[in-house]
Amino acid sequence: MMDFKCVQDCSKCCIEREYYPTKKFGKVGVLILPDEKEKIESLAKNLHLDIVILPRIGVSYEKSNGPAKILAYQLMGRESNGNTCPFLDTESEERSPHGGYKCRIYESRPLACRAYPVIEPSSVTLDHKCKFCESCANTATNLNQELESLAKIKIKMETNAPFIWRYATGVGDKSDIDNINTGWILEI
Repeated sequence: MMDFKCVQDCSKCCIEREYYPTKKFGKVGVLILPDEKEKIESLAKNLHLDIVILPRIGVSYEKSNGPAKILAYQLMGRESNGNTCPFLDTESEERSPHGGYKCRIYESRPLACRAYPVIEPSSVTLDHKCKFCESCANTATNLNQELESLAKIKIKMETNAPFIWRYATGVGDKSDIDNINTGWILEI
C-alpha cells in the first residue's frame, strides 16, 4: 500500500485541461463553488493576476432559456486553449514540495483541487491521467482529505431541480474551435 503523493516534477493536473463532457462544451476549468468564487477572485487581485471565471453548472425548475441558479463556476486556464491554471507559478525558480511548479494559493486552493485525484468517492475512483495513479492507483491509501473534499463538493451541488444546465466555454485548441459551443446548454 502506498500513500498518495504527487509525482516528482509533475504539475499535469494544473496544466492540462480536457474537453468535458464532450468537445462541443469546450475545455473545462477548475470547479469553483459559489462560496469559493469571491475568495478566488480576491486571491487573484492580491497577486495581480487576471483570471476568468465562467459558469459551469446551473439548475432551473422550469424549462427556460437558462438556469435560475448557478451551482458551480469554473476557473479557466490562462492560455487561449484553456490550459494552465493562472495560479500556477511557471515563471519563478521556486518549486512545489514534489518538484513541479508551485501553486501560489496552495493553502487556499479550491475544494476541487483538494479532492484531486479522487473523481468518484463511492468506489474510490482515481483519475487515470494523474501520473501517480498511472502506476499506483490500485495501491493508493490515505486519501481521507481528498475524499472529504469531494464529499463537500457533492453536498453543495445537491439539487432537486429537474433541469440541469451545463455551460459551454467556447475554449479549446484552435483545430477544435468550429466544434465548440458557447453558453448554456440544457442537459437532456
